[in-house]
Amino acid sequence: MIILGIESSCDDTSAAIIKDCILMSNVIASQRVHEAYGGVVPELASRAHQQNIVPVVSEAIRQAGISKSDIDAIAFTRGPGLPGSLHVGTSFSKGLALALGIPLVDVNHLHGHVLAHFIKEDESTPVPEFPFLCLLISGGNSQIIRVDSPCEMEILGQTIDDAAGEAFDKCAKVMGLPYPGGPIIDRLAQEGDPTRFKFAKPHIEGYNYSFSGLKTSFLYTLRDELKNNPNFIEENKAHLAASLQKTIIDILMDKFGKAIKDTGIKTVAIGGGVSANSGVRAAVQQYCDRRGIKAFIPKRSFTTDNAAMIAVAGYFKFSNGETCDITAPPFARVVI
Repeated sequence: MIILGIESSCDDTSAAIIKDCILMSNVIASQRVHEAYGGVVPELASRAHQQNIVPVVSEAIRQAGISKSDIDAIAFTRGPGLPGSLHVGTSFSKGLALALGIPLVDVNHLHGHVLAHFIKEDESTPVPEFPFLCLLISGGNSQIIRVDSPCEMEILGQTIDDAAGEAFDKCAKVMGLPYPGGPIIDRLAQEGDPTRFKFAKPHIEGYNYSFSGLKTSFLYTLRDELKNNPNFIEENKAHLAASLQKTIIDILMDKFGKAIKDTGIKTVAIGGGVSANSGVRAAVQQYCDRRGIKAFIPKRSFTTDNAAMIAVAGYFKFSNGETCDITAPPFARVVI
């Protein structure tokens, strides 16, 4: 079964081809125009998708060494995401499906991040056993998900305000770092002392997360220190980054560890853009190694938005007999 996946939820235009979960191509066109604005500008993102989507899909098909007539179904990101960006991918997918006379499969973008672990580069690629727990962490979402099958997922906990990725980026912006700030914080943190500064950690019941208090604590620390030393940020940039990263990881692992212990599940995974963070990856791996738990840490190329994960999620839905009506609109917000 050959699936074409199309992803356009935010600012990356991507197309991928998989054959029975084995990756044949994965092409991504990123948009650098947003760096000057300190964040993604929705109107600019949708215009760039319109320019990129045809050459990106064409290149994915070329790299896979197939023709359009070989494709069995088209999987596309229906949501959540930026409405304008989603409309570009949705409209293109519908038009191509009609032209080729093949089915459409709509994919929840968050499901794609969870199922990215089933992208195979060859037959020997290991994949998680069901059930497993997935810590999904990105700029817009922080969730602990119980995954019982590719089509059966349950949210055990999620952020009640800001996501972990948003905390990284917003705090980086306050420090005057360029966008996106998360990767820069990660690089700086490797040179700093993670115990130098203390920031607020929330006390939320259950498995839910909160990062708004941390952002406020970070902002107030900078405000107070800058009154006494105008060069405080520049002189402590690495220490601030390391302390911020440690605090976010402590918050994430506290609830994730509680969920692992309470459920007794022995296989875990992480996904989403923040799962590329070196501190997060190390913390999850170390936690699991100490307890004899199997950890699945994705390749960094599969942590950011990409069409390979959409194609894999679509493969499982299509194998389960699930397709999408041609009139189905995209949606900006949704839960698993």
